[in-house]
Amino acid sequence: MAEYRGVVIGLGWMGMLYDLGQRDGVWNVDDVDRPLPEVDVHRRFYHHEHPGDSGIPNSYAEAILDRSDVELVAAADRDVKRLKIFTERYGIDAVYEDAVEMLHQERPDIVAIATNTKHRADLTCMAVECGAKGIFTEKPMAHTLEEADRMVSACAGAGVPLNCGAISTTDPVFGNAKQLVMDGAIGEVESMETRAPTAQHQNWSYFLDSAPAWVVGTGDSPRRESGSDEFTGEGMLVTEDGFVVHFRKGAPQLRVSGSEGELTFAHPRGFRLWQKKGLDERKSLVEMPWPDPQFLSPYGGVYPLKDVMDCLAGRMEEPKNSGRRVAVALEVEVALKQSSAQGGERVELPLADRSLGLNYDWFR
Repeated sequence: MAEYRGVVIGLGWMGMLYDLGQRDGVWNVDDVDRPLPEVDVHRRFYHHEHPGDSGIPNSYAEAILDRSDVELVAAADRDVKRLKIFTERYGIDAVYEDAVEMLHQERPDIVAIATNTKHRADLTCMAVECGAKGIFTEKPMAHTLEEADRMVSACAGAGVPLNCGAISTTDPVFGNAKQLVMDGAIGEVESMETRAPTAQHQNWSYFLDSAPAWVVGTGDSPRRESGSDEFTGEGMLVTEDGFVVHFRKGAPQLRVSGSEGELTFAHPRGFRLWQKKGLDERKSLVEMPWPDPQFLSPYGGVYPLKDVMDCLAGRMEEPKNSGRRVAVALEVEVALKQSSAQGGERVELPLADRSLGLNYDWFR
């Protein structure tokens, strides 16, 4: 018998549909009746057809179903068509059009929140109130700093591990990379760079050990037709202990530089490691073999849930893409926008106005 009971809120693409059909259609986030692709309700996964792949399946519903220690018991969505598909695929009749009702009725242990961003903070806090022991959400985490604050505070106060997004940082290789850095594989860490703060899918805050102190930013652009006003410029973050993170166009997704080497990450290749080799002043950077495992795409709901479950088992202190770390990235991105709007002025952190935030692409 499974130790935990799990539910899914939101049966859209990340909640269920990614594993059953091709993404299609246009809708408004407030629509109840949304486009539904042609789906294979009885689709099965054959891992031997994808040798070397990891993270299969993609959706949060399948991720819960994949674990022997969690029983998938219910789901909620405003669209009754999606509820019908859920019941047909999983043989589960406990489906709800009201997520709050489901949380109160089912009192689940593990909650996957795969809704649009708009109500994600409220649902996360409600899940905690209803006794959730672990939560993993879709990305982005939230629109505003206030929403992110509430999510982090509610989960931290109740000791609930919170993962915000099925992104590359959740892959186990990131844990190995951080351990290499901590073990001195690149010497004393001197700086970090990435192409953008990208709070909804970032790799850099996992390697940050000190709180952000201030930022400068430039080159941001107005809100795009897609609906997003996420930061598009360049800038710099300085932490309380003086560590510097550069946000630079043309940079890899992540570069961590140290006194004796550096490591980089880029999708889909994964991590690469260079170390200084040679005699004294004649040392030069030499690429070294990356210790297994290496990053492999796709990355879906399996890894975020694994981190949450590892926290509950005492194997991790917090998920690699924890709500706390994503909230840090969100505040830095908002601050970079503020700095750029002020002509590159230095902006101190934390920001006083917690109503500030970001808009995302229309489907988020």
